[in-house]
Order: sequence, then structure tokens, then C-alpha cells
Amino acid sequence: MKLLSRISINRTSLFILLLLTGTAVIFMLPVFYIVSTAFKPLSELFLFPPRFFVQNPTLQNFNDFMQAADASIVPFSRFLFNSSVVTFFSVSIALFISSLCAYAFSRMDFPGKKWLFNLIIIALMFAPEAVVITRFLVVSQLGIINTYFGHILPHIAVPVGVFLMKQFMDQIPASLSEAARIEGAGEFTIYWRIIMPNVMPAVGAVMIIVFQAVWMDNVSSVLYMTEESMRTLPYFVSTLTAAIGTDVARQGAAAAAGFIMFMPNFLLFAIMQKSMIETMVTSGIK
Repeated sequence: MKLLSRISINRTSLFILLLLTGTAVIFMLPVFYIVSTAFKPLSELFLFPPRFFVQNPTLQNFNDFMQAADASIVPFSRFLFNSSVVTFFSVSIALFISSLCAYAFSRMDFPGKKWLFNLIIIALMFAPEAVVITRFLVVSQLGIINTYFGHILPHIAVPVGVFLMKQFMDQIPASLSEAARIEGAGEFTIYWRIIMPNVMPAVGAVMIIVFQAVWMDNVSSVLYMTEESMRTLPYFVSTLTAAIGTDVARQGAAAAAGFIMFMPNFLLFAIMQKSMIETMVTSGIK
């Protein structure tokens, strides 16, 4: 009986393993396609029926992309620098604000706490397009058009970040905070030295979410920037691919541009996927 039971368990485990492996392969197909297309020569880009995997990989697409970038009035390095600065400061400030807000909701009592947190939950339901006009009015009235802060400000309020971090902080025993207060620690010390080291998975998950939103954002460049030198890499790539979209000879450059924009997102998620999974599991625990 024990032998039959073990055989049954092994078959079940094998079935689950094969099912999960197949599912993983299906979800990875778009990634394989993006990478494969970026290295396809022009002859393979227009094959019919199309081939999923590249047969004769080439770097010519990246050369075409850089040639198109060199033809731009503003250097490609300027767009890359702008995106790097905006992404770094947007992610850093968003993490700091989200964690402070989550700490207040998780560890403090104040009037209107439940009502304010419900507002944050409601904010999760709004698509970014619903607040475009409001954001433009705020940026315009503050006088930060054509500044880096005009890029950063729309990204520092992250309701989903507050929600995920609060749910994670709720799992930390309150006795840790109480013990620190007895020892004379202030609220910021408790937040920085006790709570934050224990919620790093949530920090990693929010970092991925904010990074993807900022790195791929070209709306800020369109709405808040009138100077070409203040625009970011996603805007440059979108205009570049739009300009070459009907040019058969430059379809390889468009494929290379998509690969360049995709890889930072993929690498960050690959490095921090454990944090994302752990946070998503914990966020559903009461």
C-alpha cells in the first residue's frame, strides 16, 4: 500500500511539474519572440509564413537603430541619460513615500485612518488615462514644465505600493515595535531599522512595478516637455519607430528598439522575481 501511495504521489508530482513547465514555456514565448525578432535579418522579417526563431542571427538591426539615432537632432545619449535620471529618482522617492505611508497605516492610529486607506484602495481602480488632465494641471501650475521634476512628480504616488507594503507590514509582530519603543527608539528609527529590513520582498516588488511604469512611460515627455532635450528614451523610441514604421528597410531597427526597451524590465524582474512572488502571496493574508 505504501508503495502504491508513493507511486501515486510521484505521478501527481510529475504531472504538476510538467503542467507548470508547459505553462512557463507558453508565458516565455513572447520573450523568445522579442529576442529572436531583434536578431533577424531583413530577409527573415518578411518571410511568409513567418518563422518564430531566427535562423541566421545578425547585429545589423542594432547598427540600423544606432544610425537612425545618430540622425536625431538630440543625441541618443541624452535621451538615455534623461531616462536613467528620471527612473532612478522616481523609483527611490516612490519607495520612500510608499513605505512611510504604509508604516503609518500599519503601525499608527490617527483620525480618518480607515477612510484614507479606503481612498487608496479606490485609487487602484483608476486607469492612468483618467487622471491625465489633472496631472497636467498640477505640473503646469507648479511651473515644472521642461524639468526633471516634471517627469518624476506624476510617478511618486503609487497606491499599489502602499497597499502591498502595508499588507506585508501587518504580518510583522507588533511586539517588535513595542520593544523598540521601550528601549527609547523613535518612530523613524523603528521604521528604518526594524520594519524596513523585514519588508524587503515588498520593497523589491514595488520597485519592479514602479520601474516598469517609469521606464516605459512616454506620456510625460509628450505632455510636460516641450524641449526635445528634456524628453526620455521611450519617447525617442516611439517617434523613431513611428517614423520608420512604414519603411521596409528600417523594420530591423524597429525590432532592435523594442528589444532595447524590453531588456531592462526583463532583467530586473528576473533578478527580483522571488520578491514579487512572496509579496503577492503575503498581500492576500489577513
